[in-house]
Amino acid sequence: MSDSLPGSPTGSLSATTVSLTGHGGDEIEAYLARPEGGARRGGVVVIHHMPGYDRSTKEMVRRFAEMGYDAVCPNLYSREAPGAAPDDAAAVARAQGGVPDERLVGDAAGAAAYLRALPTSNGKVAVIGHCSGGRQAVLVGCTVDVDAVVDCYGAFVTGTVPEGFPLKVTNLVDRLPDLKAPVLGLFGEEDTHPSPEQVAELGSQLTELDKAFEIHNYPGAGHGFFAVDRPNYNVAAVADGWERIGEFFGQHLTEA
Repeated sequence: MSDSLPGSPTGSLSATTVSLTGHGGDEIEAYLARPEGGARRGGVVVIHHMPGYDRSTKEMVRRFAEMGYDAVCPNLYSREAPGAAPDDAAAVARAQGGVPDERLVGDAAGAAAYLRALPTSNGKVAVIGHCSGGRQAVLVGCTVDVDAVVDCYGAFVTGTVPEGFPLKVTNLVDRLPDLKAPVLGLFGEEDTHPSPEQVAELGSQLTELDKAFEIHNYPGAGHGFFAVDRPNYNVAAVADGWERIGEFFGQHLTEA
């Protein structure tokens, strides 16, 4: 079979569990998917949502491989619950306040380094996350050398974290000046975390900082609209969102 062009749909891929070096030199589990062939291509770090390193996230990793990219998702709960089912691992992580920001950054940096070390890498890497992973993707974009960031309805990039919120997070307003990569933001107008007002605040902040970004708000879409197994799944928003992700990665993950 001939080599596929980066960003082009491909019918053949491989997917497997690997180990990569994360924060503090820890070896953590990750899920890797790659298109067949030796063509040079970009890579995608997928940050899983709060429910964990689950089937739907791994399907997304494989979808990026089908699009022509090497893609990897580190298991952010490897330390809390090694080998546990996703729901159990997520429960343990929630009880501990979620993944600490510093550790998340180290694990994502390790995932980006893993992708760049692959023989097919063209050196370019994007990061994408949904829900809690959306905020974390922006955090990675502010702290790690990446080429593109996709934030799918990440809460608390802006806005105030409610008192008593179970996760130990802060907003990222003070981090945004350090943003190193263009951002694509995909949000539902019916969402409350983030709310339309918080999304508007993000746009204002990025405009004021002269950062490259695109924000798209979907009427009638609530939180988690990409999740096919959830009530908020929104076909129209998902179809448009995947098209925009494909165009965005095609623009920023190809060699100059």
